[in-house]
Amino acid sequence: MGVTVDVRQVYKYPFEQVVASFLRKYPNPMDKNVISVKIVEEKRDESTGVIYRKRIAVCQNVVPEILRKVSFTLVILCWKKVSILKVPNIQLEEESWLNPQERNMAIRSHCLTWTQYASMKEESVFQESVENPNWTEFIQRGRISITGAGFLNYILETFASTFLRQGAQKGIRIMEMLLKEQCGAPLAE
Repeated sequence: MGVTVDVRQVYKYPFEQVVASFLRKYPNPMDKNVISVKIVEEKRDESTGVIYRKRIAVCQNVVPEILRKVSFTLVILCWKKVSILKVPNIQLEEESWLNPQERNMAIRSHCLTWTQYASMKEESVFQESVENPNWTEFIQRGRISITGAGFLNYILETFASTFLRQGAQKGIRIMEMLLKEQCGAPLAE
């Protein structure tokens, strides 16, 4: 089945400042779930000026302990039971394409953990706002679907949907705080 979460936010700051804040956003004391973010690849296309980055984020496992304790196990070839939810951390891969000339940045991220049982993907864009060229529009669509857990699929997807919505709102609050700290008050209309 799967669930989708859509987010749209206009930051009243120029594109360059918003992107710089986004790239420095984590780790951050306002969100203890993100433990680390590491750039594993970065390159610039000399012909277009587009900067490609691949980052790996390590996040705390936020699945509630009660769901981890449910007898949600897999029987592997040797008939050994392994709990797939009992991992301390989750890894996410983020790829971004920053085009400074066109003033946009596209981002795709997905979960590297639990890939056999869950699919979590996000696509985001930062771009110059149509309302005001000194503002930046952020659009994000996240989708998660869980398979192979039987009746728990729906419960886990419901939890994931709530967590994604809350996480998106928290990310927006963190961005607003960072922008205000680093750039001052938002630009007026």
